[in-house]
Amino acid sequence: MDRSSHSRRLAPVVALAAAAALALAGCSSSSGGKKSEEGGAAASAGKANTPRMTVALVTHQSPGDTFWDIVRKGAEAAAAKDNIKLIYSADPNAGNQANLVQNGIDQKVDGIAVTLAKPDAMKGAVAKAKSAGIPVVGLNSGVSDWKKLGLLEFFGQDETVAGEAFGKKLNEVGAKNAVCVIQEQGNIGLTQRCDGVKKTFSGSVQNLYVNGTDMPSVKSTITAKLKQDTGIDYVVTLGAPFALTAVQSVGDAGSKAKVATFDLNKDLTKAIKNGTIQFAVDQQPYLQGYLAVDSLWLYKNNGNYSGGGEQPVLTGPAFVDKSNVDQVANFAAKGTR
Repeated sequence: MDRSSHSRRLAPVVALAAAAALALAGCSSSSGGKKSEEGGAAASAGKANTPRMTVALVTHQSPGDTFWDIVRKGAEAAAAKDNIKLIYSADPNAGNQANLVQNGIDQKVDGIAVTLAKPDAMKGAVAKAKSAGIPVVGLNSGVSDWKKLGLLEFFGQDETVAGEAFGKKLNEVGAKNAVCVIQEQGNIGLTQRCDGVKKTFSGSVQNLYVNGTDMPSVKSTITAKLKQDTGIDYVVTLGAPFALTAVQSVGDAGSKAKVATFDLNKDLTKAIKNGTIQFAVDQQPYLQGYLAVDSLWLYKNNGNYSGGGEQPVLTGPAFVDKSNVDQVANFAAKGTR
């Protein structure tokens, strides 16, 4: 079995874990996620009777990126069930993200869940957490680096495998000339996606770098590229908001290019339904947040760690298109897919 097939088979299995969540607790970041905020009141039903513990979830979320709302909802659900006080914080700057991990260490949290979009910058902070006796798990970004940094577990998508599956899908739909839009330079997971597409796609692929924190700039950059290269027939984006913006760019440029993307949100599922987006890769971010937080509870209370410290728990890739979008649209409308 190839790894792409394995990840697709595994996703329904790990999805069972998310079904155990009975309620969500409030949790948010302020001022672009640079400040930590504690979660709201825990749910009254189905909560563990184990001693209260504190978990810090530290991501590289950029302000306004709705993908992370889904990750956080999964984390909140696990925290509510497991009697965990969840502290969420985020910063797209890797140095600032490392400082947020240090904040968790200083607060003597019981566990840390962290993304590794720029693993070299996070290495020191992770090492300090381990030295302080705080277990650290990874999620979303860092499937190639979590073991090297000494994390207990990892929950996410193998971005190279996802990119390779995406490239094969482009072949199936007859694409010939694609542009892969990268919204954050230096983010290893995004680079791996485009590299994976290039590996299996029989047509040509160009990378286009945009400033993902400035959506009007994203729109104008994609529009200019489509006007400059009228042979582009597919725009590949690496996040739902950028796909929706790319649709506008296609219209502005008078291009016939189609748009496909990595990642979902409720607006993206509507776009797949109406045909303005062709398909999306779903890595199940709710699962990533849920399993990362729940795994720290399991480790503290029963010494468990998924994958035995050797293998990641894969949550994707799975394709969503017109043939199956109705199956996930209701969940996406609730903000959990």
